Amino acid sequence: MRITVTVDGTNYTDEVEPRTLLVHYLRESVGKVGTVVGCDTSNCGACTVHLDGRSVKSCSVLAVQADGSEVTTVEGLERDGRLHPVQQAFHENHALQCGFCTPGMIMQSIDLLADNPDPDEQAVREGLEGNLCRCTGYQNIVKAVRDAAHHMRPGAGPDAERLSREEAASHVGGGGE
Repeated sequence: MRITVTVDGTNYTDEVEPRTLLVHYLRESVGKVGTVVGCDTSNCGACTVHLDGRSVKSCSVLAVQADGSEVTTVEGLERDGRLHPVQQAFHENHALQCGFCTPGMIMQSIDLLADNPDPDEQAVREGLEGNLCRCTGYQNIVKAVRDAAHHMRPGAGPDAERLSREEAASHVGGGGE
């Protein structure tokens, strides 16, 4: 089946088997290896990407279901050599250990902050429930999300404006290769 998908701002048209999972299409056909295959059962969240601006576990979506859609991977977040504020906060707060869950955690965190720009600790933990980390104990992940929320507030500085859902979509969807 022929599909056309915009991934990180670049259009791709490919023939895919109808049973191909989005995570495998992104990794094998498009080369977006930052989208990690964790469990293939949608339990871990390592493969989380944004599909038309909302986070999804790409191991639970068929590539054909993404036909005509816009997909953003963790690799599509950086702009002009600058990390997305959530990526920067994960880096600054040491919110990773082995790093395997980090792409999915970052993508889910961006979606969480689009819905709740000022989450407390409990809201962050609940918002990330579907993303598992086997190494960190989550403390620094929660700290990073809250730090990103703080930096993304209006008036926090030129690198840290709050991204509304529309602004977030333009931030991650524009400027492809």
